[in-house]
Amino acid sequence: MTVPNRNTLWAETLVDELAAGGLSAVCIAPGSRSTPLTVAFADHDDVTVFSHLDERSAAFFALGRGRRTGDPTALVCTSGTAAANFHPAVIEAHRARVPLLVLTADRPPELRDSGANQTVDQAKLYGDGVRWYRDLPEPEADGRKLRRLRTDAARAMAEAVGIPAGPVHLNVPFRKPLEPTEVPGDVPADLAETDPLALQGRDGPFVRTAGGTVDPEPDAVERIATSLGNADRALIVAGPADPPVPDGGIIASLARAAGAPVLADPLSGVRFGSHVEEATVLGGYDAYLGPDRVENLPAPDVIVRFGASPTSKRLRKYLAETTPRQFLVDPAGGWREAEFVATDLVAADPERLARDLAPAIDRDPDAGWHDRLLDLERRHWSLLAAADAPLEGRLLHQVLASAPDPSTVFVSNSMPVRDADRFGRPRTADLTVLGNRGASGIDGIVSTALGAGSATDEPLVLVSGDLAFYHDMNGLLALERCAVDATIVLIDNDGGGIFHKLPIEDFDPPFTELFKTPHGLDFEPTGDLYDLDFRRVGVDGFESAYTEAVERDGTRVLAVSIDAERSHRERERLRNEL
Repeated sequence: MTVPNRNTLWAETLVDELAAGGLSAVCIAPGSRSTPLTVAFADHDDVTVFSHLDERSAAFFALGRGRRTGDPTALVCTSGTAAANFHPAVIEAHRARVPLLVLTADRPPELRDSGANQTVDQAKLYGDGVRWYRDLPEPEADGRKLRRLRTDAARAMAEAVGIPAGPVHLNVPFRKPLEPTEVPGDVPADLAETDPLALQGRDGPFVRTAGGTVDPEPDAVERIATSLGNADRALIVAGPADPPVPDGGIIASLARAAGAPVLADPLSGVRFGSHVEEATVLGGYDAYLGPDRVENLPAPDVIVRFGASPTSKRLRKYLAETTPRQFLVDPAGGWREAEFVATDLVAADPERLARDLAPAIDRDPDAGWHDRLLDLERRHWSLLAAADAPLEGRLLHQVLASAPDPSTVFVSNSMPVRDADRFGRPRTADLTVLGNRGASGIDGIVSTALGAGSATDEPLVLVSGDLAFYHDMNGLLALERCAVDATIVLIDNDGGGIFHKLPIEDFDPPFTELFKTPHGLDFEPTGDLYDLDFRRVGVDGFESAYTEAVERDGTRVLAVSIDAERSHRERERLRNEL
């Protein structure tokens, strides 16, 4: 450890302890006040550094890595508005339970509330949106303070991956000199002898936090098993999963034991995988369920729900309308059910609960319940195959049907994730399908996807709408700077096509200019700007172009122009015909 001054000592100690706690990657945006942290990370062999020019893109890139791996990636920025640009990703990490470690450099405390340049109040900047916050003391070559620094670093890593996981914020003030220049007398020459523990830490984390999962109570297992065993029409709903993506086979085993079909959100980790052959995993429910369709289908008499609230609004309303006994399973005991019809909240690790439940259920499956749902599912896919009108959902169907096995597929908010939900057919391929459904924003989509891609050797596919692509074109710089390749499917419907789903469509003006907001942008120059292969393809030629693209190295954008209104009308026609 090189210690020419107290700032260098402080930053190297902090980074050393974070690495000892398992931190393996950091995203750094350039700035002066953060110099000690930047240099310390750059010099640490066990931490991979990703350099970003834009703080917002950096934050979402780190979010993507955390979503894919379940481990925190660190963020470093200078003082001032740089820290504010992390906030959208912090919100998403908070709501989606993604581990994230935010390190904001700050000016000395005496400059707060003084009008000093580039100084804002960074204390508790992210409010209640972080799992833990610490305003670190000013750097000092003092054994006790250095041990406290190591303790804070170890606690930060533990809090980020706790139950529930989420973002942690460390605010780190520095005064000049910020560079690793020699300051005589700043660090005692005998510090290594007087307090070796403070300077060198321990073998491993300075403080080991014994984390764990929430085991289901035996009474809860018996209660759910009895309900499932007595049910004529049991149903399992798998909503968007917390990272890391769970083993879908465990939920499938429970479904087989209970004789229960699984309505599997595309982001659940259950819709895709080898277990699809072993259980009734359904993916077309958004087309045939809903409060207006309840009379066409016998209501389930017990429902077990895993994960966050489903992407499908129709499914959420169907679950509210049928009102059977609903068990809501959440490892943190959180309430993620906005219809307020669940009858039982079970604080338990979903995989442990499913393992305990499967052997405790004694029943014969109701073949009629399965057959009725399977018939609807088959009819849905048959109608889609026979449709010949332009349909955005067909693009998502083809993306997921032809994605390499294995691969990571990231779907944007707005229409792409909804179309993945309705038109992504379950298959046995090992697909990790991700999206930002915590706060459901369209900012940072490109960066989040590339961050997820940086954490795996699998092929990466990103499906983005044009507005989400426009919001985060800065993120494309990470393709070269962070050595990530991707196949990007750009669905260009010239504006906010999702607004065609809302009643405001009937009011024009102001619908076109203030809601759909056509932009008229040509995205092809991004090919030259970011050194990627940009290609325009038609709806009819998309499948072959996509199949070719995912088999090639490098990054390519397949831009498909489509009429959003016509696509919505076709979506409605298919549902009505079903």
